[in-house]
Amino acid sequence: MAEISEAPDSDSSKLLGSDSKAPQRPDSEPEFDPKLMRKTKPGLKRLFLTFSVLFSFLLGFPFLWKSVEIYRSPLPFREIDSLSTQLRSDTLLFPLHFHALFVGFDSDPDRLRWSILSEITKLTSQNPKCSDNYTLSVTVDLGSRCLRGPTSSPHSSSYQCGSVTGDDFVQNDDVVVDERLASVFGGKNNEYSMAVVKGVSERAVVGKYRHAWIVVGDGSDVEMAVVKVAEVLIKVFINGGREEGLIRNEFMPVGADGKIVLSFNLLNADPHDWVYDWDFEKIDDTLLTPMIEALGTVANISVESQVLYHTPKASFSYWNQKLESYVFSTKDLPFFVNSNEWHLDTSIAAGGRSKILQFAVYVPSAKECPLLLQLPNGEISKTNGFISPMWGGVIVWNPQGCLKDSEFKPSAKNIIPIQDLENMFEVFIGQFRQLFGFKSLNVYTGASGDWNLLPSERGFTEWELDVLSRQHTCFNLHSCATTLGSLSRLVQSLPRMIIKDEIGKQVKLSLEAAKLALSNASSGVYEFSAASSSQARSLAEDAFFHPSIMSVSYYSFEHCFAVYSPFFLPVSMHVVLAALRELRRYKQEKAKYLAWKAKANTAT
Repeated sequence: MAEISEAPDSDSSKLLGSDSKAPQRPDSEPEFDPKLMRKTKPGLKRLFLTFSVLFSFLLGFPFLWKSVEIYRSPLPFREIDSLSTQLRSDTLLFPLHFHALFVGFDSDPDRLRWSILSEITKLTSQNPKCSDNYTLSVTVDLGSRCLRGPTSSPHSSSYQCGSVTGDDFVQNDDVVVDERLASVFGGKNNEYSMAVVKGVSERAVVGKYRHAWIVVGDGSDVEMAVVKVAEVLIKVFINGGREEGLIRNEFMPVGADGKIVLSFNLLNADPHDWVYDWDFEKIDDTLLTPMIEALGTVANISVESQVLYHTPKASFSYWNQKLESYVFSTKDLPFFVNSNEWHLDTSIAAGGRSKILQFAVYVPSAKECPLLLQLPNGEISKTNGFISPMWGGVIVWNPQGCLKDSEFKPSAKNIIPIQDLENMFEVFIGQFRQLFGFKSLNVYTGASGDWNLLPSERGFTEWELDVLSRQHTCFNLHSCATTLGSLSRLVQSLPRMIIKDEIGKQVKLSLEAAKLALSNASSGVYEFSAASSSQARSLAEDAFFHPSIMSVSYYSFEHCFAVYSPFFLPVSMHVVLAALRELRRYKQEKAKYLAWKAKANTAT
């Protein structure tokens, strides 16, 4: 069996050996390696589909970017920088002209002019922000003819010889003399006149318009008159009678929007003793309205009033047997205003950036009446009131016969006499003047002597309004330039900040108003320059504190990326990686096909 089975195996193995031989390859066909070559050209379907998805993402990116785009109204950055550079490098100059008239003097006008200019130079202090560009003309009136210096000055030539004589100053009625000089000089906006007249009764007066006069004796030295002329021109007409030439910024009681709210309050300390009311409308029409109209170019002033009850003061007072009254001293003034009990509320219109000044009439209770203010020198205050800088003022009003309690019925409602009310509001106007930096007294004491300052029924004289207009214009323009410059730097540093069209419009209008104020100031039109500068500052403040800016001041690109990256970054990375991987695969397959094709060409 073993032999029979082995024979066929050997035969079959021989058959298989002969049959398993591979067929012979033609000599013209090249050798093929499937790992490095391929005979067919790679298709583009997979590559096209992959890149179609990638392109769809890329095409959607602009729409995504547009959806998160921040709207920015174009701002005039160059004009803002130009305004800031102009105010920083060039001092704002206000043109002024001084006219000195000497009546009854036989002197050379040119010599007098140079003497006055020399004294003015000594008194003038340089201000890096704003200054005065003044000119001077001198006229010597000899009655029959006039000597002028310089002769070409149009200001001195406008004066008619003989218009002012010594007889005009014989009477001691300064109001009549003031009106007489006003009709002679005219009182232009940027022209200030000074009359020096020989007479019997010597006096020095500053009128309520834009002129002053000195009456000197026959034996008086003209050089002393020159010193007085220079002093009143600089210290009074330019500086406003203050020690410092300019009002410091923190003592300008005008809001950033150019508005002032005067809140008048009648405070009844204890209504169980007595209750007082007032006729505020009459006082508003007679005293406050003329003052508000006079200050219309400097500030937009509104008036409010209210009567409060149960408003005790926070400080203590003591009984003075000698004065037979209760007394509180100046040391108690910081604690007099009781902020916890004095609810000095104002209307909604008084909010925002308006400046609110509180003026209170305090009616003490029967337990501390009469109540008097004692000054540091031991004397009793004539006004019985005081001011608080940047807050307002307080007057203590003691009712007539307040010590006689039997004359007052607790349930009766009394009216403050109109005469007392007028006196109190005249004190309030004086306090309001002090908040602006002016003196409440009608006397200016200088190095050369005392000057009598004529008051105005409007509360502020014309030369005082000029001082306020010039200083208000200077402060507003520099404040406007600073605010716009800060806004420009802020906007350029935060590319993702929203800038609405309203902000762009406010900035452009602010620049236009600032340019108009500069033009009016250079022309000597103080009223319009103050109004334009106030508008420029208000618009600049409105643009800088716009609600849309305050809400997204720090909305940066990093914030936008952090919000949207969790939604799009994972998918985008997979799509980009798939596209790169498919591109690399296509290049490899194409390289295999090209390698086979090159080898086939070589073989043929």
